[in-house]
Amino acid sequence: MKNLFNKDVQSLEISGIIKMSEIIKTYDGVVALTIGEPDFQTPFLIKEAGKTAIDNNRTFYAPTAGEPALRKAVSSFMERRYHLSYNPDTEIIVTNGTTEAVFLTLKTLLSPGDEVILATPAYPGYEPVIKLCGGVLVPIDVSGTRFKLTKEQLEQAITPKTKAIILTFPSNPTGAILTKDELMDLAKVIEKHNVFVISDELYSELVFDQPHQSIASFPSIREKVIVINGVSKSHAMTGWRIGCTFAPSYITNELFKVHECLNTSISSISQEAAAYAFNHGEKEVEQMKLEYQKRRDYLCKRLNALGLDTIVPDGTFYAFPSIKRFHHDSYAFSMELLEQAKVGLLPSTVFTKGGADRLRISFAYSMEKLNEAMNRIEQYLKNK
Repeated sequence: MKNLFNKDVQSLEISGIIKMSEIIKTYDGVVALTIGEPDFQTPFLIKEAGKTAIDNNRTFYAPTAGEPALRKAVSSFMERRYHLSYNPDTEIIVTNGTTEAVFLTLKTLLSPGDEVILATPAYPGYEPVIKLCGGVLVPIDVSGTRFKLTKEQLEQAITPKTKAIILTFPSNPTGAILTKDELMDLAKVIEKHNVFVISDELYSELVFDQPHQSIASFPSIREKVIVINGVSKSHAMTGWRIGCTFAPSYITNELFKVHECLNTSISSISQEAAAYAFNHGEKEVEQMKLEYQKRRDYLCKRLNALGLDTIVPDGTFYAFPSIKRFHHDSYAFSMELLEQAKVGLLPSTVFTKGGADRLRISFAYSMEKLNEAMNRIEQYLKNK
């Protein structure tokens, strides 16, 4: 019967991140810095809002596009934080995390043979969805430009078959961001072409030393841009599964057709908690970001001192050090660290076009864990 499955599904592989995480679990005494999940608890008052929703019997179907109160809250949040204006009634859809938002957006846009441009290394969740939707991935290797997409690279990659450009800044796994001037350069290229932009900005609240900038802020291309965001990383709410799409109404109307095929309703309880988070959670988000910044600075200082050359990330909670001084194969090197140093890290090979000369290290872990992991790595390298 296996031959009857969808061929595109059969050709997919389980995520390398999941595979590596499962391997690490088989070893005892490992300090793992692999998961991109805040180690903080969901802030108390956000949890209380979820509990109150249960007590008030907010346990029925919510409107398919999302609770009006949540859409209003996130609309105000986007205006307040990023100066982006979206009508809560016609330009916002609440999704089952940003994973659904990515899927429904690509499914809405792509026809067989359409090309999708993606700066790489990239999170591995986009490529399989592009394939399932009949699209063709067009990767742009940005490892030579400090992991930033340039206007020259973008212009060269666009063809008559290009349907969409995915921007993932702040970037998982590299931690790179794009400044307002860099985004303006890209916007000038996008203006000239009939292409959509999918801007996954899930880490927008985890930008250090400067405010987050969005490609959607440029009026000349706003009608082409779908922004994706959520509360998982910013508010330590990964398990609540709340994401959103933000797009002009003519796009949102089409997105909704796919969304309603995937969900009758997003959890009403989670939506109540998320509405509180968007309305009142900025203080807690800032406190978490300051702690991540301390961890970033500590981690990058230790990595660079060891010869694991690291560009200090401007966003996210990931470092992406080079291993070139010690090894040519990040998977083999990560297995050596796992087996001999008892440290679990992700090789760059698990990311889309990630190359083989880097590791991704999450600093969404306590200083104690980061310190222990770095001490083990230092000792291993001394003995190597």
